[in-house]
Amino acid sequence: MDRLRPRERRLFSGFTKLEVEKMEKVLKESGEQALNPDFCKRLTGGFNRSSGRAGKPAIKWIEVQSWFQDRLQECTHKVSCPPNVSKELCVLPETFPSNKLHESSQMPEGDPDLSELEFEARSSKDGAWYDVDTFLTHRFLSSGELEVRVRFVGFGAEEDEWVNVKKAVRERSLPLEHSECHKVKVGDVVLCFQERRDQAIYYDAHVVEIQRKMHDIRGCRCLFLIRYDHDNTEERVHLRRLCCRPTC
Repeated sequence: MDRLRPRERRLFSGFTKLEVEKMEKVLKESGEQALNPDFCKRLTGGFNRSSGRAGKPAIKWIEVQSWFQDRLQECTHKVSCPPNVSKELCVLPETFPSNKLHESSQMPEGDPDLSELEFEARSSKDGAWYDVDTFLTHRFLSSGELEVRVRFVGFGAEEDEWVNVKKAVRERSLPLEHSECHKVKVGDVVLCFQERRDQAIYYDAHVVEIQRKMHDIRGCRCLFLIRYDHDNTEERVHLRRLCCRPTC
């Protein structure tokens, strides 16, 4: 299954009125099937070949898919966590019995309300990071470690996973604007969008080298050499494929 994680909050502004009307109709007729990468690629190809796009920048299929994703998300709950999830997600109560397993749909009481924060979690299936739609429940393992069962944005119950809070849950990484390229430095840890023939997902990576270039009408043209943490492969990417950690 292709697992493209939505990142941008704002809708792509480069669509024409006719393209938007077409996508509105498609979404109404197809629903979540409109998120299928092959479907988006066919639709994007039609847009780029149309006379209405003559003289305008070509559209990427990811932009079409993001448009559908954003529209669908408007009809679902906002990305959130249970109201009583502690901000110090990785800190477990020292007095909690280490020899018990506890599962509950409610988190411990007395912690601050973090309903406005957004989170991402690392899937054990592919090691990539996905936006969390909902924290469904939690449990303490016999080791004393806390796990939460998460539902990822854009996926159904069949993709729910138990993940370790300390190792695989964190505040959501932030997409970078063209004007923010100066924030990225060599050595920074970033979340990089990796697009392959059979998948499009986000992995942690380190910035190895930066080629600063003049910006133009398309925005930032700088090139960033990144090294993926999961397999040590390197790739040169543009800023649009990078997200920064909230602390960077």
